[in-house]
Amino acid sequence: MSKFKKSLMAFMVVMVTCVTPIAASVAFGAGELTGADGATVDSNAAASSKKKGGGFLSIVFNGDDLLGTFLWMVIFTDLGLAIYFIIDNSILIKPEKLMPPVLVTSVQQAMAEGDVVKAMQVCEANPSAMSSIVLAAFQHVEEGFEAIQEAVNAASDLEQEKIQQRLNWISVCGNLGPSLGLLGTVEGMILTFAQLASGAAGDAAALAGSIGQALYTTAGGLVISIPAITFFYSLRNKANRLILRMTAVTMELLNGLRNVEVAPEEGAEMAMEEMPQ
Repeated sequence: MSKFKKSLMAFMVVMVTCVTPIAASVAFGAGELTGADGATVDSNAAASSKKKGGGFLSIVFNGDDLLGTFLWMVIFTDLGLAIYFIIDNSILIKPEKLMPPVLVTSVQQAMAEGDVVKAMQVCEANPSAMSSIVLAAFQHVEEGFEAIQEAVNAASDLEQEKIQQRLNWISVCGNLGPSLGLLGTVEGMILTFAQLASGAAGDAAALAGSIGQALYTTAGGLVISIPAITFFYSLRNKANRLILRMTAVTMELLNGLRNVEVAPEEGAEMAMEEMPQ
């Protein structure tokens, strides 16, 4: 991946991490407020009140709850990382990235000419998942076609594992979301019962803030988890289909090696001669 793409993704992660709290505040904190007498209270006036309201930002950046604020920073970081890994894997898991058309065409032409060395040079000049599979097959060309098939299958499994390791980070972010949300829920309920124990049962605003902390963190964890898990399985299935396709294309390209014999004395050059029919 180019430096420009990585810089762009890093910028997007930072923007999402910074903008999400503000956007959520607008979404959840907007609307009319109702006073104790049932009359509508202006939101600006309510915001200027010394009492703590139930707005999203007042819950996130609560000076009296540093643990809750830190927990929200972790949730936003998890969200940013999930977005980064989703974009990164979406760019990686594409047919033109894993099996470039130029590579397939060039190897096909070289094999049609019976030039294994040229095919290997093409693979080395176009590094990709498929070129690694084809090179692994060429390294066993002297051992027979069965050895080539085993090498292709082993190389395919290795490339699949490499992709899976990168995809697993999306799963990690998705699984962390509900756990962080549950931790925030527990922390909010602890604050609520602590306030009740201290005799603050009549302070509805304080109790609502603690309960809001619990509910908001739960929702935040689910907002991260649901899209992350969806993208994880979608990208994983796409990667598996591409790996199977690469394996099939590789075996098709190497079918010409079924009826050839590599001269041992010229192994470095891999000269081939056709076997008698």
